[in-house]
Amino acid sequence: MAVTRIQNAYYVVANMERTVAFYRDLVGLTLGFQDGARWAQFDVGGAALAFSCAEEGAVAPGSGAVVTLEVDDLDATARALGNHGTAIVRPIRDMGPHGRTMAIRDPEGNVIQLYQRASK
Repeated sequence: MAVTRIQNAYYVVANMERTVAFYRDLVGLTLGFQDGARWAQFDVGGAALAFSCAEEGAVAPGSGAVVTLEVDDLDATARALGNHGTAIVRPIRDMGPHGRTMAIRDPEGNVIQLYQRASK
């Protein structure tokens, strides 16, 4: 498994518009990308702080942050993790033109999302 970078850290939220308004208008962050009520991502000095709807997220709203690690081969990563008995929260899922993800738990129970960028 080769992790290439931290893709983002995100919170799952129940109300995307209220969340975007808070971080944009009150906190002063720059909105870099929004996919309606599904996803919003802010650029914070080159790092991404993002927000997901419950359907897209790996945890329930209010459950804490999820760190997303970008990998170069999600299928190989999933096989390697499965061979070691890693707890799978959500199996590989196609995210359309964005890529594919899966969610696992680390040995302490924290949710980690693995992401492979879509081929161009």
